Amino acid sequence: MIIDKHHEHIENDPHYGGLKVNDGIEMPPPVNADSVSRFLQKKKKRKLSAQQYVDGILQGDVTILSQAVTLVESSKPDHQEIAQEIILKCLPHTGNSVRVGITGVPGVGKSTFIEAMGTYITAKGSKLAVLAIDPSSERTKGSILGDKTRMEELSGNPHAYIRPSPSAGSLGGVARKTRETIILCEAAGFDTIFIETVGVGQSETAVHSMVDFFLLLMLAGAGDELQGIKRGIMEMADAIAINKADGNNMDKAGLARIQYENALHLFPPTPSGWKPKVLTCSAFHKKGIDQVWETITEYLALAKENNYFHHRRNEQSKYWMYESINEQLKMGFYENPEIKSKLPGFESKVLNDELSSFVAARELIDRYRQLKK
Repeated sequence: MIIDKHHEHIENDPHYGGLKVNDGIEMPPPVNADSVSRFLQKKKKRKLSAQQYVDGILQGDVTILSQAVTLVESSKPDHQEIAQEIILKCLPHTGNSVRVGITGVPGVGKSTFIEAMGTYITAKGSKLAVLAIDPSSERTKGSILGDKTRMEELSGNPHAYIRPSPSAGSLGGVARKTRETIILCEAAGFDTIFIETVGVGQSETAVHSMVDFFLLLMLAGAGDELQGIKRGIMEMADAIAINKADGNNMDKAGLARIQYENALHLFPPTPSGWKPKVLTCSAFHKKGIDQVWETITEYLALAKENNYFHHRRNEQSKYWMYESINEQLKMGFYENPEIKSKLPGFESKVLNDELSSFVAARELIDRYRQLKK
């Protein structure tokens, strides 16, 4: 069999009578050179200086704000260095917002409530930033990230900014980064900051230490209304809002309101002179949201009038100074290479009853002090 070399397809050789295969169109190159070039240029975009970040934040550029928050959340030393410079330069432009902490047990409808409240206050001319503290995210891999997708209306609102919490880290670290994010958001012109927490564990204490008003969301008709609610959280609350007070749940919400009001009467007077209120609302139907916001503004007016507002802000600043000292000392200890190498050995000795936990800790700390001399 002779194959005509002029035929690209063997099937077109005369030997195969009745067969004919046409040439296909010329294939384009597998990679578009222009697209690759544009992609590489985008990847090589120049890094902003601290001043450029600050300028962008002060102009209200949310893209630059998000990039700056990412630097704040980063644990890389070079990122932290530029982040602290940005924060320092933003400080003179902060302190003018209303900071509201919002907590409640899972399923209480925090996302729906925040969206309803956020839509209400942005319609009145406010600029809102929603931040989240979720220390459980280290175990659940960031369940709170879903909040942004659940707040569809608020996510598309040009006057709102939603930032989920870092997906890992100690409560102290996450809380400190949230407080630093508040500073950046205030400098960007957001006059209302909502800080959300999951409503279980110690995160409420962290949120309470950085807000002006603490709101506890509750449900009616979920069994004994006071079960599972720590006294500490109740004492921190400046107001309790019973959500999902609609339809057949109205009577249960009214009864729960009376129970909570009776419980609050048992607590000692608040340092601010404010008497915590219990309200009912339906975030889904957007009912009672205006009353909750009026309660917040009423509290702020009282706190500013008797100077408690500024006293509390000063106390919070002092608290976070000491918290930052503790956090940085802790990080310095655990990140020290020699301490890292010695920890497993000391741990084994403690587990084998060769050393007590306290002696092991003291020896490690003494060694760390020697290394720092």
